Amino acid sequence: MAQLTFDALKQQVADGTIDTVLACIVDMQGRLMGKRFHAAHFVDSAWSESHCCNYLLATDLEMYTVDGYKSTSWQAGYGDYIMQPDLSTLRPVPWIEGTAMVLCDVLDHHHAPVAHSPRAMLQGQIARLSEMGLTPMMATELEFFLFEKSYDEIRKSGFTALETLAPHNADYSMQLTLRDEVVMRPVRNALYAAGIPIENSKGEAEAGQEELNIKYAEALACADYHTIAKLAIKDIALMKGHAASFLPKWHRDRVGSSSHVHQSMWAEGKNAFYDPEDDLGMSSMMKSYCAGLIKYAPDYTYFLAPNINSYKRFQAGSFAPTKSVWSVDNRTAGFRLCGANSKSVRMECRIGGSDLNPYLAMAVQLAAGIKGIEDGLTLDAPITGDIYEQGKMPEVPSTLRAARETLNTSTFLRDTFGDDVVDHYARAADWEQEAYDAVVTDWELQRGFERA
Repeated sequence: MAQLTFDALKQQVADGTIDTVLACIVDMQGRLMGKRFHAAHFVDSAWSESHCCNYLLATDLEMYTVDGYKSTSWQAGYGDYIMQPDLSTLRPVPWIEGTAMVLCDVLDHHHAPVAHSPRAMLQGQIARLSEMGLTPMMATELEFFLFEKSYDEIRKSGFTALETLAPHNADYSMQLTLRDEVVMRPVRNALYAAGIPIENSKGEAEAGQEELNIKYAEALACADYHTIAKLAIKDIALMKGHAASFLPKWHRDRVGSSSHVHQSMWAEGKNAFYDPEDDLGMSSMMKSYCAGLIKYAPDYTYFLAPNINSYKRFQAGSFAPTKSVWSVDNRTAGFRLCGANSKSVRMECRIGGSDLNPYLAMAVQLAAGIKGIEDGLTLDAPITGDIYEQGKMPEVPSTLRAARETLNTSTFLRDTFGDDVVDHYARAADWEQEAYDAVVTDWELQRGFERA
């Protein structure tokens, strides 16, 4: 497992081992966008900076140029941002011959970070924690489905050729997940060779569903790992003639895909969330952090569930939470305490779907935790039992409209990230809703074509 130093890259370019460098930024949807450089040009000059159109942080899933953004528009001419490579992220791309990759920060023409850039938003919260003497350590779980057909075959079928590679629930199954190994074995090995600390993959709780687990890391590295892994999974599935989908809910009768986020704070090389004197091993700082995390969950749910489809997951009995409460090792809660009474004690947020942008999801959760610490919030007692069936409790926003409203009216988020950033993402939520509202769905046709 190894990344690349710049000197090593130059040597591999000189000897012909590497001929292409992917210079990538992260867009609002958490996807890697950028340029494929001839490696000789990259090591000669583009390693310092390059440029990209500023519409890359103002488009939807389909790359449509949405109006209503303050940061960029047709009226403003869709100018450029600066892509500044972060050379600490240089790594080989073992699943593509002769290729390396670097992630870039997004700057304006004054070389200042673009405030609504996902990577910048996370970096800002990491810097705040650093001033407090804390380092956020995080891990995400990537859940997705693998399908028999390729992307092109599925698209040409009108998205009807949707048979999964494993035909049955393969949760932890050694027998059934062998069917997925045509994709998953090269995914694990390629990512490990790219310097990403892969732990394991496993079958998840639905037919054809897989989960990839990566070792916890400092928050920015964790988000980088997640984003690169998602690209690798899709790339390798494509190369093997299959399709991988991170759509949170691809079928009404199938369990959805999530992306749980585990988090703890470290200081001086130790878990600052751990207190051996506490009944659950939780330090007072952890309790205040988690109180903020839970209190402000409705405000930041949009960043965990950014699309119309995201909200189809939130169903009782589906392992996706419906209540913004915490419990001890209980998968029916929005927040699950893991590793109680141990040095690995941490909180897992279970709200996010597989379509989340990890930089945004982590940034807003860290901000909420910081707010909890700063305000000295008190953590309520954990909830026990089947939380789906329990009475009045804080609800996770159940629609995009509701999440957009809690985002737009959040004083906490506006104070933390600024009005321009909140307005930017509120506009993204508006457009997603507008685009969906304009569509006549198959369900409407089948239900009402004759009988209406």
